[in-house]
Amino acid sequence: MKIVLIGSGNVATVLGRLIIKNGHTVTHVISPHVENAATLANELNCTYSHCKQPITPDCDLVILSVSDSGLENIHANVKSWNKPVVHTSGSVSIEILKKYADVFGVLYPLQTLRKEMTTIPEIPFLVDGSTDDMYTFIEGFAKTLSHQVQRANDEERSKLHLAAVISSNFTNYMYKLAEQYCIDEGVNFTLLHPLILETAQRATLFSPGNVQTGPAIRKDIQTLDKHLRLLNAYPKLRTTYLRITDSIMNP
Repeated sequence: MKIVLIGSGNVATVLGRLIIKNGHTVTHVISPHVENAATLANELNCTYSHCKQPITPDCDLVILSVSDSGLENIHANVKSWNKPVVHTSGSVSIEILKKYADVFGVLYPLQTLRKEMTTIPEIPFLVDGSTDDMYTFIEGFAKTLSHQVQRANDEERSKLHLAAVISSNFTNYMYKLAEQYCIDEGVNFTLLHPLILETAQRATLFSPGNVQTGPAIRKDIQTLDKHLRLLNAYPKLRTTYLRITDSIMNP
Protein backbone atom coordinates (compact mmCIF):
# COMPACT_ATOMS: atom_id res chain seq x y z
CA MET A 1 0.00 0.00 0.00
CA LYS A 2 1.18 3.55 -0.75
CA ILE A 3 1.01 5.95 2.18
CA VAL A 4 1.33 9.71 2.55
CA LEU A 5 2.33 10.77 6.07
CA ILE A 6 1.31 14.18 7.35
CA GLY A 7 3.50 14.79 10.38
CA SER A 8 7.13 14.20 11.25
CA GLY A 9 7.16 13.73 15.02
CA ASN A 10 7.51 10.66 17.21
CA VAL A 11 4.38 8.80 16.09
CA ALA A 12 4.82 9.63 12.40
CA THR A 13 8.45 8.53 12.51
CA VAL A 14 7.84 5.18 14.20
CA LEU A 15 4.75 4.48 12.07
CA GLY A 16 6.74 5.29 8.95
CA ARG A 17 9.40 2.77 9.93
CA LEU A 18 6.76 0.16 10.76
CA ILE A 19 4.99 0.74 7.45
CA ILE A 20 8.22 0.25 5.50
CA LYS A 21 9.21 -2.77 7.58
CA ASN A 22 5.95 -4.51 6.70
CA GLY A 23 6.22 -4.12 2.96
CA HIS A 24 4.31 -0.90 2.30
CA THR A 25 5.64 2.32 0.79
CA VAL A 26 5.67 5.84 2.15
CA THR A 27 5.54 8.02 -0.95
CA HIS A 28 5.62 11.46 0.65
CA VAL A 29 6.02 13.22 4.01
CA ILE A 30 4.31 16.55 4.72
CA SER A 31 5.00 18.73 7.74
CA PRO A 32 4.97 22.38 8.87
CA HIS A 33 8.50 21.63 10.09
CA VAL A 34 10.13 21.09 6.74
CA GLU A 35 13.54 20.22 8.19
CA ASN A 36 11.98 17.36 10.17
CA ALA A 37 10.04 16.29 7.08
CA ALA A 38 13.28 16.16 5.11
CA THR A 39 14.98 14.05 7.79
CA LEU A 40 12.12 11.55 7.92
CA ALA A 41 11.73 11.45 4.13
CA ASN A 42 15.42 10.73 3.75
CA GLU A 43 15.10 7.80 6.16
CA LEU A 44 11.98 6.47 4.40
CA ASN A 45 13.38 7.13 0.92
CA CYS A 46 10.55 9.35 -0.28
CA THR A 47 9.78 12.94 -1.19
CA TYR A 48 8.65 15.65 1.21
CA SER A 49 7.11 19.11 1.32
CA HIS A 50 5.85 21.87 3.58
CA CYS A 51 2.18 21.53 4.46
CA LYS A 52 1.33 24.72 2.54
CA GLN A 53 2.97 23.50 -0.66
CA PRO A 54 0.38 22.13 -3.13
CA ILE A 55 0.93 18.53 -4.22
CA THR A 56 -0.98 15.74 -5.95
CA PRO A 57 -0.10 12.68 -3.91
CA ASP A 58 0.40 9.18 -5.24
CA CYS A 59 -1.10 7.09 -2.45
CA ASP A 60 -3.83 4.73 -1.27
CA LEU A 61 -4.12 6.23 2.22
CA VAL A 62 -3.29 9.50 4.00
CA ILE A 63 -2.25 9.25 7.65
CA LEU A 64 -2.57 12.41 9.73
CA SER A 65 -0.05 11.88 12.50
CA VAL A 66 0.00 15.31 14.14
CA SER A 67 -0.84 16.72 17.56
CA ASP A 68 -4.46 16.70 18.67
CA SER A 69 -4.64 20.48 18.30
CA GLY A 70 -2.94 20.21 14.91
CA LEU A 71 -5.84 18.14 13.60
CA GLU A 72 -8.01 21.24 13.78
CA ASN A 73 -6.13 22.95 10.98
CA ILE A 74 -4.28 20.86 8.41
CA HIS A 75 -3.01 23.30 5.77
CA ALA A 76 -2.47 20.70 3.06
CA ASN A 77 -5.47 20.54 0.72
CA VAL A 78 -6.32 16.99 1.72
CA LYS A 79 -9.99 17.18 0.69
CA SER A 80 -9.12 17.71 -2.99
CA TRP A 81 -6.99 14.57 -3.11
CA ASN A 82 -10.05 12.32 -2.87
CA LYS A 83 -8.15 9.78 -0.76
CA PRO A 84 -9.16 7.92 2.41
CA VAL A 85 -7.75 9.64 5.49
CA VAL A 86 -7.08 8.44 9.04
CA HIS A 87 -5.79 10.14 12.15
CA THR A 88 -3.72 8.51 14.90
CA SER A 89 -5.17 10.22 17.97
CA GLY A 90 -6.55 8.43 21.00
CA SER A 91 -8.70 11.31 22.22
CA VAL A 92 -9.97 13.14 19.12
CA SER A 93 -13.27 12.16 17.50
CA ILE A 94 -13.31 10.48 14.11
CA GLU A 95 -15.78 13.17 13.05
CA ILE A 96 -13.05 15.82 12.83
CA LEU A 97 -11.98 14.20 9.55
CA LYS A 98 -15.22 15.06 7.75
CA LYS A 99 -13.63 18.28 6.53
CA TYR A 100 -10.65 16.43 5.10
CA ALA A 101 -12.18 13.44 3.32
CA ASP A 102 -15.38 11.73 2.22
CA VAL A 103 -14.22 8.44 3.75
CA PHE A 104 -12.08 8.45 6.86
CA GLY A 105 -11.08 6.51 9.93
CA VAL A 106 -8.81 6.10 12.93
CA LEU A 107 -5.55 4.21 13.29
CA TYR A 108 -4.55 4.74 16.93
CA PRO A 109 -1.32 3.07 18.14
CA LEU A 110 -1.83 2.27 21.82
CA GLN A 111 1.83 2.56 22.71
CA THR A 112 4.38 5.12 23.86
CA LEU A 113 6.52 5.93 20.82
CA ARG A 114 9.70 7.95 20.43
CA LYS A 115 11.69 8.49 17.24
CA GLU A 116 14.89 7.61 19.13
CA MET A 117 13.71 3.99 19.50
CA THR A 118 16.20 1.51 18.05
CA THR A 119 13.60 -1.27 17.98
CA ILE A 120 9.85 -1.00 17.50
CA PRO A 121 7.84 -2.44 20.41
CA GLU A 122 4.64 -4.40 20.07
CA ILE A 123 1.89 -1.94 19.16
CA PRO A 124 -1.82 -2.68 19.58
CA PHE A 125 -3.93 -0.65 17.14
CA LEU A 126 -7.42 0.67 17.83
CA VAL A 127 -9.21 1.30 14.54
CA ASP A 128 -12.49 2.69 13.29
CA GLY A 129 -14.03 3.80 10.02
CA SER A 130 -16.69 6.19 8.79
CA THR A 131 -18.30 3.30 6.88
CA ASP A 132 -18.15 -0.45 7.22
CA ASP A 133 -16.06 -0.66 4.05
CA MET A 134 -13.63 1.92 5.39
CA TYR A 135 -13.38 0.08 8.70
CA THR A 136 -12.60 -3.17 6.84
CA PHE A 137 -9.97 -1.35 4.79
CA ILE A 138 -8.27 0.15 7.85
CA GLU A 139 -8.51 -3.08 9.82
CA GLY A 140 -6.84 -4.99 7.00
CA PHE A 141 -4.02 -2.47 6.80
CA ALA A 142 -3.56 -2.43 10.59
CA LYS A 143 -3.31 -6.21 10.67
CA THR A 144 -0.26 -5.99 8.40
CA LEU A 145 1.40 -3.86 11.09
CA SER A 146 0.32 -5.66 14.28
CA HIS A 147 -1.17 -8.89 15.61
CA GLN A 148 -3.33 -6.85 18.02
CA VAL A 149 -6.02 -4.91 16.18
CA GLN A 150 -9.36 -4.03 17.75
CA ARG A 151 -12.27 -1.85 16.73
CA ALA A 152 -12.94 1.06 19.10
CA ASN A 153 -15.36 3.94 18.76
CA ASP A 154 -14.63 7.47 20.02
CA GLU A 155 -15.80 6.76 23.57
CA GLU A 156 -13.91 3.48 23.89
CA ARG A 157 -10.76 5.02 22.45
CA SER A 158 -10.93 7.99 24.81
CA LYS A 159 -11.30 5.73 27.84
CA LEU A 160 -8.34 3.58 26.79
CA HIS A 161 -6.31 6.71 26.08
CA LEU A 162 -7.01 7.92 29.63
CA ALA A 163 -6.01 4.52 31.02
CA ALA A 164 -2.83 4.69 28.95
CA VAL A 165 -1.95 8.11 30.38
CA ILE A 166 -2.39 6.80 33.92
CA SER A 167 -0.48 3.57 33.21
CA SER A 168 2.42 5.10 31.30
CA ASN A 169 2.75 8.86 31.71
CA PHE A 170 1.82 8.97 35.38
CA THR A 171 4.00 5.96 36.18
CA ASN A 172 6.95 7.48 34.35
CA TYR A 173 6.49 10.68 36.32
CA MET A 174 6.77 8.67 39.53
CA TYR A 175 10.04 7.21 38.22
CA LYS A 176 11.22 10.77 37.62
CA LEU A 177 10.37 11.76 41.21
CA ALA A 178 12.14 8.68 42.59
CA GLU A 179 15.22 9.31 40.45
CA GLN A 180 15.47 12.93 41.53
CA TYR A 181 15.06 11.94 45.19
CA CYS A 182 17.90 9.42 44.81
CA ILE A 183 20.11 12.03 43.14
CA ASP A 184 19.40 14.58 45.86
CA GLU A 185 20.06 12.03 48.61
CA GLY A 186 23.18 10.55 47.00
CA VAL A 187 21.87 7.01 46.50
CA ASN A 188 21.92 4.89 43.37
CA PHE A 189 18.65 4.99 41.39
CA THR A 190 19.86 2.27 38.98
CA LEU A 191 19.53 -0.25 41.81
CA LEU A 192 15.76 0.17 41.36
CA HIS A 193 15.82 -0.91 37.70
CA PRO A 194 15.19 -4.63 38.42
CA LEU A 195 12.32 -3.66 40.75
CA ILE A 196 10.78 -1.44 38.05
CA LEU A 197 10.99 -4.22 35.47
CA GLU A 198 9.56 -6.84 37.85
CA THR A 199 6.66 -4.58 38.82
CA ALA A 200 5.81 -3.85 35.18
CA GLN A 201 5.98 -7.52 34.21
CA ARG A 202 3.85 -8.56 37.18
CA ALA A 203 1.16 -6.08 36.12
CA THR A 204 0.89 -7.90 32.77
CA LEU A 205 0.59 -11.33 34.37
CA PHE A 206 -1.87 -10.61 37.19
CA SER A 207 -4.54 -8.11 38.10
CA PRO A 208 -2.52 -5.21 39.58
CA GLY A 209 -4.95 -4.90 42.47
CA ASN A 210 -4.23 -8.48 43.51
CA VAL A 211 -0.46 -8.01 43.66
CA GLN A 212 -0.22 -4.62 45.37
CA THR A 213 2.59 -4.60 47.92
CA GLY A 214 4.18 -2.04 50.22
CA PRO A 215 3.56 -0.38 53.58
CA ALA A 216 0.31 1.34 52.54
CA ILE A 217 -1.54 -1.85 51.59
CA ARG A 218 -0.23 -3.47 54.81
CA LYS A 219 -1.25 -0.37 56.80
CA ASP A 220 2.26 -0.36 58.25
CA ILE A 221 1.96 2.95 60.10
CA GLN A 222 5.46 2.80 61.58
CA THR A 223 7.12 2.58 58.17
CA LEU A 224 4.79 5.17 56.67
CA ASP A 225 5.68 7.62 59.46
CA LYS A 226 9.40 7.01 58.89
CA HIS A 227 9.02 7.69 55.17
CA LEU A 228 7.14 10.92 55.85
CA ARG A 229 9.90 12.11 58.18
CA LEU A 230 12.45 11.39 55.46
CA LEU A 231 10.38 13.53 53.10
CA ASN A 232 10.16 16.58 55.37
CA ALA A 233 12.70 18.36 53.15
CA TYR A 234 10.65 17.56 50.04
CA PRO A 235 7.17 19.02 50.67
CA LYS A 236 5.83 18.45 47.14
CA LEU A 237 6.99 14.83 47.07
CA ARG A 238 5.71 14.36 50.63
CA THR A 239 2.25 15.54 49.57
CA THR A 240 2.30 13.15 46.59
CA TYR A 241 3.34 10.30 48.90
CA LEU A 242 0.51 11.11 51.30
CA ARG A 243 -2.14 11.26 48.59
CA ILE A 244 -1.13 8.00 46.95
CA THR A 245 -0.81 6.28 50.31
CA ASP A 246 -4.30 7.41 51.25
CA SER A 247 -5.65 6.17 47.91
CA ILE A 248 -4.09 2.74 48.45
CA MET A 249 -5.28 2.49 52.04
CA ASN A 250 -8.79 3.77 51.25
CA PRO A 251 -9.67 2.54 47.73
